[in-house]
Amino acid sequence: MRLIESTYISLDGMVAGDAFWGAQQGFQGDQHNEQAAKLLNAADALLMGRATYDVFSTSWPDRPGELADAINPLPKYVASRTLTDATWNTEVLQGDAVEAVAQLKASREGTLLKYGTGSFSQALVEAGLLDELQLWVHPFVAGSGEGLLSGIAPTQMNLAAVTEVGNGVVILTYAPKQ
Repeated sequence: MRLIESTYISLDGMVAGDAFWGAQQGFQGDQHNEQAAKLLNAADALLMGRATYDVFSTSWPDRPGELADAINPLPKYVASRTLTDATWNTEVLQGDAVEAVAQLKASREGTLLKYGTGSFSQALVEAGLLDELQLWVHPFVAGSGEGLLSGIAPTQMNLAAVTEVGNGVVILTYAPKQ
């Protein structure tokens, strides 16, 4: 399986925080939604950490529309040390999350799409399991918040694609250097 991480990011590298979530509103237009649907429709399963799962599993199941129609039926995997029971077509990864993802990648074909950031993302990058990183760069400076991959060892990547999705948002797609 190919593992693609897709995440929103500000010009100053923030991916979460009060300033980030407030400022990134209003950038989603038709092109943005079309690209998000294209990404979801190409995925065979979703991968999330616990925090992302908690937010997504309480908001997506009841939403209408094309994106909800794409995300809701997909099989989902969540990495968590504490979650024992999951809903929303979700399996909790058992044991070490990085090892579980490595086994999942080796045992299946297709695309595993990861949403969310944080220590789980960092561990996947450091383990060499990420095949593609899509940064949806939004044209604002958050000024504070959580950075994308703070604290990991230097990791070189090659720019694979640049996609404009309207309202000043571009998707920078990177693949780890081999």
